[in-house]
Amino acid sequence: MKIAIASYGQETSSFSPALTTLETFRQYGLYEGQDILTHCRGIASVGGFLQAIDDADVDWTFAPIVHGWAGAHGPLTPETLAFFHDKTVKGLKTAGDIDALHFALHGAGEAQNEPDTEGHLLEAARRVIGPDIPIVVSLDHHANLTERMVRNCDALVGHRTQPHDPFDTGLLAGQMLIDILKGRVKPTTAFRKIPLITHQEQFLTAHGPMKTWFDLARDMETRDGVVSASTFPMQPWLDVPEGGWAAAVVTDNNPTLAEQCVIELARKAWELRDAFLVQESLPPAEAVRRAEAAPQGLVVLSDTGDSVFGGAPGDSTCLLREMLDQNIRSASLVPMVDAAAVASAIDAGVGATVTVSLGGKLDTTFCRPVEVTARVAAIGGGTIEAAVTSHGSFDMGRAVLLEAGPIRIAVSEERGVGGNHPVVYEHFGLDVADAKIVVLKTASNWQYYAKWTTEVIRANTPGSTMSDIGGFDWKQLPRPTYPLDDMPAEMAF
Repeated sequence: MKIAIASYGQETSSFSPALTTLETFRQYGLYEGQDILTHCRGIASVGGFLQAIDDADVDWTFAPIVHGWAGAHGPLTPETLAFFHDKTVKGLKTAGDIDALHFALHGAGEAQNEPDTEGHLLEAARRVIGPDIPIVVSLDHHANLTERMVRNCDALVGHRTQPHDPFDTGLLAGQMLIDILKGRVKPTTAFRKIPLITHQEQFLTAHGPMKTWFDLARDMETRDGVVSASTFPMQPWLDVPEGGWAAAVVTDNNPTLAEQCVIELARKAWELRDAFLVQESLPPAEAVRRAEAAPQGLVVLSDTGDSVFGGAPGDSTCLLREMLDQNIRSASLVPMVDAAAVASAIDAGVGATVTVSLGGKLDTTFCRPVEVTARVAAIGGGTIEAAVTSHGSFDMGRAVLLEAGPIRIAVSEERGVGGNHPVVYEHFGLDVADAKIVVLKTASNWQYYAKWTTEVIRANTPGSTMSDIGGFDWKQLPRPTYPLDDMPAEMAF
């Protein structure tokens, strides 16, 4: 049998000024043809899918088409979406007769000319291969599931955890596809949109309301006839006409069961809606004071409004400004994106003292530059090898390490991973264990610092991924949507 493989991953913040181009994909991973099999084994959803097929011990032939990962940024340019559309269509036509297609997607992609990029690509694929060839989709659970996406695939599965495990999701998708091809499963999918968006502070699945909701999905998968149950708390910065949370259930040829289960999932999310909205972040000044006063050990200071894993540009100065204004004495690590500052520091050279206007050049809506006088301690950057969100490398562009008193600022031309992995500092020769405070540009993904961390403090910072979802200028999101609008206590899902 011949199985085609395609992958397109990008998470959009509609409020981010950092547009997504093909260069963005090249910085994080863009492959075609056989290079996909070389670079993607063992990582991400494609790697999990390949492992599932290998484990099946059957004679399969792969037709790899395109793999692109761009992380989270602002909307795609039309040219970038056209690239993936054309590669998908031409690749499927060139592949000839295939028995199935696995499409690994994020699910929350928006282009300047298309609010549903995944639905757009799946629809294009379906037009080429026809109605009878099965398409199985793996998705990030922060996807925005749409009617067009569901209509143009035979089965789907989302991530089961936050932090994510994309490899596991791809493995599940592969096992599902094998069962379909062998005739063991005839998939029937039901889905429901839930008129709900929430901030990111309750997104972790290890505890709280998200664990309750995800545990219900896992329980459903033990029920006879249920193949997969997926819960989709859409990332909260996507302003599109079909935006909002969703749930989907795949059964073995049992549409009634699929409908019953998906309604149960939708009702549970609605029942928990206010628990999802509990906010734990502190005002920036208070967050910095608390971090400075903490006992020894590493304190993660979470810059929720400038989460690069949610699409923000990574150049907010809010927490850095507070740290400077409060004249903190603790050894601290802070990331910053600023190409002009990098150029000035490199021109000055290692050991020089420079005064730079730092940050606030990309996100001019929510922050402004801060003047910093610092010593140029080191020059680094480039492509960094690290398994961040299951991808093997990222490109920082050129980068410098600036020393401003006890604060070490890793300034890079490109966003990379926003300091969310220790390698950003380690490649400059720093030991994270020597620091007391580290600013992370994320609201949830601090797992890479876990072995040093004694406390996590979320700061309620402004920005394109801020927790104050009511503070955005929503233009396309369906209304009414809770909590932006008054909604009835009971919903007829």
